[in-house]
Amino acid sequence: MVIARHPLTRPDGSPIRALVVDDEVNLGELLRMAMANEGWEARAVTNGREALDVIREFDPDLLVLDVMMPGIDGVELLTRVRAGGNDVPVLFLTAKDAVEDRIAGIAAGGDDYVTKPFNLEEVVLRLRGMARRHVAAAAEADSLLRVGDLSLDEDAYEVQRAGVAIKLTAKEFELLRYLMQNARRVVSKTQILDTVWGYDFGGSSGVVEIYISYLRRKIDALGEPLIHTVRGVGYTIKSS
Repeated sequence: MVIARHPLTRPDGSPIRALVVDDEVNLGELLRMAMANEGWEARAVTNGREALDVIREFDPDLLVLDVMMPGIDGVELLTRVRAGGNDVPVLFLTAKDAVEDRIAGIAAGGDDYVTKPFNLEEVVLRLRGMARRHVAAAAEADSLLRVGDLSLDEDAYEVQRAGVAIKLTAKEFELLRYLMQNARRVVSKTQILDTVWGYDFGGSSGVVEIYISYLRRKIDALGEPLIHTVRGVGYTIKSS
């Protein structure tokens, strides 16, 4: 019996992105095709130097790295990736008898490894598990907005500044969320009205000024001013 599996996607609904780095061209292409068959956007490159450029441009959700490669090997490649603050999940491919390679890979920040030769279905299953955890973590991070010491948790419907809980009305919460989603960008009263109050709102644009003042009393009273007026343009939220 074949069990249908729902395709994994990024929190925004776009396909999972996966990158294979292996100097064995045929093996890299085999893995790329297997992941593409999962509905993912998959690429394969044959060396670490090319991989660094692709990682910056492609922003993959998964990396499959061969440990032993000429030039920049898998361990050095991951060390550079982690040094840049990228926490993308990594599956290492290692030789069957190379225990020291497996240890080095995990020590460099790898999440899992398989030994060559491997079962392709097992590798895909492991990658699915890694992708699922990565997507869940990304979705959780997306629900938490931060500007300086101010945080807004969309899932918990909570706002805090420097650890102090701030009680907001539903409309205040929506307005603050919109400002924080556009942190450091100036949004106009019209944009705020259309997004927070809706296109069919028949009231005065002065309601925006009123609610901005409400937020300032509750938020800016707890520290440096975060909500700023850009005269003749609109409002922005940012920390110095």
